[in-house]
Amino acid sequence: MINQPKYKICRRLGAGVFEKCQTQKFAASEAKGAKKGFKRGKQRSDYGNQLIEKQKIRFSYGLSEKQFSNYVKRATAKGSNSAEKLFEGVEARLDNVVYKLGLAGTRALARQMVSHGHLVVNNKRVTVPSYEVKVGDKITIREGSKNKVLFQDIDKKLKNYIFPEWLKFDSGKGVGEVVGRPKNVDSFLNFNAVIEFYSR
Repeated sequence: MINQPKYKICRRLGAGVFEKCQTQKFAASEAKGAKKGFKRGKQRSDYGNQLIEKQKIRFSYGLSEKQFSNYVKRATAKGSNSAEKLFEGVEARLDNVVYKLGLAGTRALARQMVSHGHLVVNNKRVTVPSYEVKVGDKITIREGSKNKVLFQDIDKKLKNYIFPEWLKFDSGKGVGEVVGRPKNVDSFLNFNAVIEFYSR
């Protein structure tokens, strides 16, 4: 889906878009560019800023334009708190939950894990990355996948991992659970601006 080099996208939208850009290498590259006085273009209009915010979220979650607009339609159809509903919609995707549980280093890898059938939701194998999880759902590593390299030493990998408040994970059993609704505490992504963009 992403045809442009990720570094190029990050320079335009911000380092928080891809995990690959959240490294010292990328930060050093940006600092070097700033030192040389590279221009980042003229000041953007409100429309331009809203478009950038939309692209940030779309690329962060790895969604196509059509997929993302469908999430927006569903969020705005529910009346008030559209921005919050949009955030909850994209956060509740199974691939995102797998990523937030620390089972994958990137959302792209989490999407691949789900597509290849390595995860089970409520004892049912799910291969659709966009599957929407709900409070009380249990996400388990499939028995036949536990010995794969992807999940080796998972308890050590997650030893110091900080889970979001709405998720918990038992590394011994390889079981994650949705215990609440996601809260948007990341100031990098502005969901209100996106709702304004689509309401024009």
